[in-house]
Amino acid sequence: MTGTKNNTYVLIMAGGVGSRFWPKSRNHFPKQFIDILGIGKSLLQLTYERFAKICPKENIYILSNRKYLGLIQEQLKGILVNNILLEPSRNNTAPCIAYASYKILKENPDANIVVAPSDHLILKETEFLDKITQALDYTAQEDALVTLGISPTRPDTGYGYINFHKEVVDGVHKVERFLEKPILEKAKAYVASGDYLWNAGIFIWRAQSIQNAFRNYAPEIHQLFERGNEVYNTNEEESFIEEHYPQSPNISIDYAILEKADNVYTIPADIGWSDLGTWVSLHEVSEKDDSNNALSVENSHIEETENCIIHLPKGKAAVIKGLKDYIVVDDGKVLLIYPKSNEQEIKPVAEEMAATFGDEYL
Repeated sequence: MTGTKNNTYVLIMAGGVGSRFWPKSRNHFPKQFIDILGIGKSLLQLTYERFAKICPKENIYILSNRKYLGLIQEQLKGILVNNILLEPSRNNTAPCIAYASYKILKENPDANIVVAPSDHLILKETEFLDKITQALDYTAQEDALVTLGISPTRPDTGYGYINFHKEVVDGVHKVERFLEKPILEKAKAYVASGDYLWNAGIFIWRAQSIQNAFRNYAPEIHQLFERGNEVYNTNEEESFIEEHYPQSPNISIDYAILEKADNVYTIPADIGWSDLGTWVSLHEVSEKDDSNNALSVENSHIEETENCIIHLPKGKAAVIKGLKDYIVVDDGKVLLIYPKSNEQEIKPVAEEMAATFGDEYL
C-alpha cells in the first residue's frame, strides 16, 4: 500500500442531480442515493464501501450540497459530520475539489488524494482497487495528476476521450490531450486507433500537486481557497466557506486544470466501468430476461415486449404488451414511457414539465 493508509484520502463527489435519470432521479432524491441496481444499496453506499478498503473511513470525505445532508447521514451510518463538506452553491467540480484538497493539505502535507464520482458502477472491484493503488504509488513519488482511463468497448459519443502516448513508465502513460464528446465518425476513429481512452472522471494526485496546479492554471480559485488556510479544520471554516465559496467560478476540474496542465498522466483500466448516466446505460449492465428486458418490478404480466427497461415502485404491478425498445419508469409522482432511441430528450422534457407544472416534477 502506498506509504501508509493514513496518507490516503478519498473525495467522493455526491452533489449532482442526475437529471438524465428522471423521473427516478429528482432534485430531492438524486441518482447517487437510489438503489438503482435493485440490490439493496445505493450507488453512494457502494462507492463508500469500495473506498473504505483502501483508507480509514475518517479519511473519506463526501462533497455534496447542503440539501442532501440528511440523505448522506441516513445512508452512511456513523459518518462524522466533519467528513461531509457541503457546498453553499453549485459551482461545478473545480471549486469543491479545491476546497477539500486545501483543507486536507492543511491537516496532512503528505496527503495523497483520490477523487471519484459517487454514482458510477464498477463491476471489477479488485482490478479497480489495484489500479487505484498503482496510481497512488506513482503520485506519492511524482508531481503528477493521474486519471484512470477506461479502455473503450464501443465508439460512444456520450463520453469525453483521453488521447495518450503509447510509451509507458511504471504502467503510466503521458496524456496528450482531453477531447470533448465526439461525433460518431470521430468516436469510431478514436477507438480504432487504440490511442484513446474514455475519461471516467476518477483522479489521483497529492494534495500539494493539485494545489500547485490551481496556483498555476486557475489562480482565481487558488487565491480564494488559499485564504482559508487559517480557518480550515477550525470552528471558523463553515462561515468562511459560506461567505467565500459562492464567489468561486463555475467551472469543471477538466477545464480549469486537466486541459491546461503539462503533468497529466493516465492508467488504462479495464474495470467493468459504467457512469450509469442514462437509462440505456443501466439497461446495458442490468440482468435481462429472455427478451432482453431489464425489469425492476415485483409483479408483472409482460408479453411480446423486448429490449425494454421497466422500473416500477414496490407494490405496483404491470401489464405490458407489444413494446419494443422503450423506457418505462414510474416513481409514484411521474410516469415516463419513452423510446430508448430518444433518451437524450428526457432531460429537456423534465425541465419543460417543471416549467409548465411546477418544480415538484423536477
